This record gives sequence, structure tokens and C-alpha cells, in this order.
Amino acid sequence: MRLLFLLSLTFIPVSCFTQITLTNPDFSDAGDTVRVSIAVPDSSIDYFTTGPNQNWDFSSLLAESQELRNYRDVSNASFLVQFQFGNSASVEYQASNYIENNDIPLDQLGSFLPVNISAIYGFSKNSSDSITALGYSLEIDGFEVPIQSDTIETRYKFPLNYNDSYSSRGYTYLDMNPIYNGIWIQYRQRNSVVDGWGTITTPYGTFDALRVKHEINETDSIYLDLFGTPQWISLPIPQVTEYEWIANGEYEPILRISTSAAFGNETVTEVAYKDYYLGLDASLPNLKLDVSYYPNPTADKVQFMIEGNSAFFEIITVQGEVIRSGKLNSSDIINMEDLPTGCYLVQLYSGIKSAIVPIIKQ
Repeated sequence: MRLLFLLSLTFIPVSCFTQITLTNPDFSDAGDTVRVSIAVPDSSIDYFTTGPNQNWDFSSLLAESQELRNYRDVSNASFLVQFQFGNSASVEYQASNYIENNDIPLDQLGSFLPVNISAIYGFSKNSSDSITALGYSLEIDGFEVPIQSDTIETRYKFPLNYNDSYSSRGYTYLDMNPIYNGIWIQYRQRNSVVDGWGTITTPYGTFDALRVKHEINETDSIYLDLFGTPQWISLPIPQVTEYEWIANGEYEPILRISTSAAFGNETVTEVAYKDYYLGLDASLPNLKLDVSYYPNPTADKVQFMIEGNSAFFEIITVQGEVIRSGKLNSSDIINMEDLPTGCYLVQLYSGIKSAIVPIIKQ
């Protein structure tokens, strides 16, 4: 009888999850290339459920486009970049790899700058206890401008286990002179926590994973000479939260869901997951809102033409204070007659798309 009972146990299906530990070799380094699919952002996607012993099922994700993330070796960069991030740099700034970066808000102001920023790269250092963000390199009007971050931000701290948490700050100061009389300052505060473990299933497969949540608050300001009125402008950047499911030996998160907090709501802005090659166009979805407006400068009113016919707007002072907000339909007019003379930013949101418009009030 006892033998029959023991044999019957072998036929009971058991879910066996493994609580893993993440270390440096689990992440990309120089020479690695990782194929990533970009899914259509879906407000109904469940990025809330987490905790121990989870079974996350994202198998229904549908790729809209793909990109190949290429982690480059600093030894292949220009002499100027190697001087800042190569073997000749101080030890803390000797980068392990660099990759094209699309997260800097300078490109939102690109159409208003008298210079062309054609590419932005971010530099990282992989070590046994952490992965840190060392700074950037910008291609401005054909000139390469590498810049070390004054305060180095920690992206991951190792070893990484369930319930671990850490905080980090980053500070970068970029003077674009003599190419252009402009200065950009970036300040970032990152708070990260490993808030779940279990298995995750995507179209790429099923993996034991840790879930890591990053809350990133960024404050950027830029000194610009717009329309003959040079001044500091605070760029309005909503809080970003990144939810990552990371497995051993996969180099890139199995899934990353990014959200943005705008108007008090958390909105999904990107869903990216590791995947096989699908033959899709490698371009990223365009998240910049198409908007035109006139006149600028203005003494009183500005008329807007907006992609999709409507958007929410905020009028922001150069100190970063929101002084007016509302909904704007295409061909609507914003009346600025009662505002003091000076430079203002009009931030527009429509779905996951946004734009920043600098307006001079005469």
C-alpha cells in the first residue's frame, strides 16, 4: 500500500521555480549583439503582478519591429573617445562597452537647435560588483564630443537577489562650445528593487527570472540662445519606470516594460523583449508628436496644428514651473497675452507621443 502511494506521487505535476542570482556575466559586454523585438504598447499589459514564486505569461506579445543592439568595444572608437573612456582614462572611467542611446531629451529640441546632433552613444563599465553609466559621446555637426559624467550612476549592483534594493545618482555637464553656445545639464536619481522571482514566458521561450523595478527621476536643463534670447530652460521630463525580467546568461532582459508618469497617470511607452530574428524592419516606433505652430515669437496668441487632431498641453516657465495646462485641438489657439515677456516651453502629449515647443513671448 505504501509503495503504491509513493508511486502515485511521481505522477502529480509539480511546478518547480528556481530563485536565481544575477551577476556580471548575465549582462551584455563588448562584442555582444542582441536581437530585440518591439511590441505595440498596450495599456492593458500586466506589469503590476510580482512577488515570489510567480509565473508571468507574456506569450501573446506581438512584435511590431525589431532592432539589433550592438555593444561596441571602446578600442574601435575614435582617439578622442578613447582618451575619455579608453585605457588612457582614469580607472573609474575606463568603459567596457558603448551603445547607441536614444533616451536623451536633447533630440526633442533638435529642430530648434542651430546644430545637428546626428548620434548619441552611452558608455558603460562592467565590473564584478556593478554596471555603471560613465557618460556620453555626441556627434554634433560632424564633430565628436565625448563627455564624462561628473557623478557616475550605478545601473545594476551585484550580486542581485530577490528583495535587494539600491539607489544611485548621475550628473552630467556638457558644454557644446565652441561648436555652439549651448550647455546641457543632466541629473538622474535611480531607485531600484528586485521585487519578484519566478518564471517568465514570452514568444522567445520560458526562463527562470528576477523582476527588477527601476524608478528614474531626471531633471535636465539647457542653456540656449533662441531667437536672440539666451537663457537657461528646464526641460520637463516625466518620471520613468522600467520593469525588467532578467534571466541568467541572456545578456539582455527577457522583457522590459517602460512607463512614463504624465498628468498623474502611468502610461506604457515601450514593450521590448529578447527574440529571434523575424525579418522585421529594424526601425523603432516614432514617439515624437508632429506639431506645427505660428507665430513665434508672439505678442499674444499662438496657433497649433497637431498630429491626431488633439493633445494635452502644459505651459512651463524656464524654471520648470507648470503655469497652465489643458486640452488642445488642432487649429486651436493658446492665448499668452497675460504672460510676462520671456521664453516658455509648451509640452504636448497625445497617447505615447510627445513634443516640446519653445515659445518666445514678446
